[in-house]
Amino acid sequence: MQIDIVSDVSCPWCIIGYQALTKAIDNLSSEIAVDIHWQPFELNPQMPPEGQEIGEHITQKYGISLQQAEQNRENIKQRGLAVGYEFGNRGGGRIYNTFDAHRLLHWAAEFGKQTELKLALFDLYFKQSGNPSDHQQLLAVVEQVGLDKEKAEAILNSDLFEQDVRAAQTHYQKAGIHSVPAVIVNNKHLISGGQPVEVFEQALRQIAKEE
Repeated sequence: MQIDIVSDVSCPWCIIGYQALTKAIDNLSSEIAVDIHWQPFELNPQMPPEGQEIGEHITQKYGISLQQAEQNRENIKQRGLAVGYEFGNRGGGRIYNTFDAHRLLHWAAEFGKQTELKLALFDLYFKQSGNPSDHQQLLAVVEQVGLDKEKAEAILNSDLFEQDVRAAQTHYQKAGIHSVPAVIVNNKHLISGGQPVEVFEQALRQIAKEE
């Protein structure tokens, strides 16, 4: 069973969804075997290098109050804890551009390290209040997961994999993916959003029967 997860490293529902998905997969381990691939999606493709304060960004983007934004954050925190992911105390925090992170994720797939790098990038942003557009921080994460730091630096200092990432983004946008996470099973079954474990489990079991 091939599973493509369209997501961004600064999307809290993406790590919540992944945690729930993996629990569902574990529950079905005697029935299904899966191969997970991460696909690129940028929540904020126009974000400048310096980023934007998160409260300001959320209230502007979604037209909600700071109080509503804080309530949403608390909801996300609790949903994360329910699936075993503890978001750091990010305080204000900032939103950043994530395109270079997606280029590195594309490269990491060659070495079977894509999921490991993706999870480390989630932690960089959500647990360490890091900046996934900062090359030095990205290189530290690359080294942390055992990938070649010099090769990664060469990628970041060039336009390597830009076209591949853009092509993948365009492909999924044309397929109707405009919010994430989007979990696509065997290239035809879509499970949208950070669903609870039981929803993923039921969907995967049903797909396995149909296939």
